[in-house]
Amino acid sequence: MLIAGFPAGAWGTNCYLVAPAAGEECVIIDPGHQAAEGVEETLRKHRLKPVAVMLTHGHIDHVASVVPVCGAHDVPAWIHPADRYMMSDPEKALGRSIGMPLMGELTVGEPDDVHELTDGAALKLAGLELTVSHAPGHTKGSVTFGLPDAADIPPVFFSGDLLFAGSIGRTDLPGGDMAEMLDSLGRVCLPLDDSTVVLSGHGPQTTIGRERATNPYLREVAAGQGDGTTAAPRRGM
Repeated sequence: MLIAGFPAGAWGTNCYLVAPAAGEECVIIDPGHQAAEGVEETLRKHRLKPVAVMLTHGHIDHVASVVPVCGAHDVPAWIHPADRYMMSDPEKALGRSIGMPLMGELTVGEPDDVHELTDGAALKLAGLELTVSHAPGHTKGSVTFGLPDAADIPPVFFSGDLLFAGSIGRTDLPGGDMAEMLDSLGRVCLPLDDSTVVLSGHGPQTTIGRERATNPYLREVAAGQGDGTTAAPRRGM
């Protein structure tokens, strides 16, 4: 298994390219602000051919490079229908202007081919099987992607802005909801094996076991006491 990731743009959003091995087809997860150049460099370095762009949610820091990346390689983008509007109207998704200078650098809109994600779907793309879990809380259409364990790696969980190392995604933007966030943490994250590697939308990688033991939000949910009042900071756009 090959997973190559890099932080991109003003928000340091993690973009991931995933393939069975170098020289094969791949999927691209969350090509955000100023990610296109890094995507091309990673494709060349590992001799990869993209077949799809996968989006954990619709915030501009995760989708800003979708149009150029999909257009350059003639591939579809996959997004949950509840977040699809954000690709064309990023400021409405944030409830505020993200700034004219920054907007001037972005290609806002949908790529030519958009497919919609559904909860529980098992997508077979690029020789991979990605399991989709709808995980609202950060946005109404937030999803996560899971990869089963392989011979060379444990299970992998692309958590988007649901779960971070030591924290969770913010819920104070339009579509955010702390009750839904806590439900998603309990329903989607807690059943995962402790060995599962968590690759999130921002920050370093972690494991479910580490977060189960140390993340204040996940600990409260596991104890049945989660109410969203934990003092630890939340992250994401």
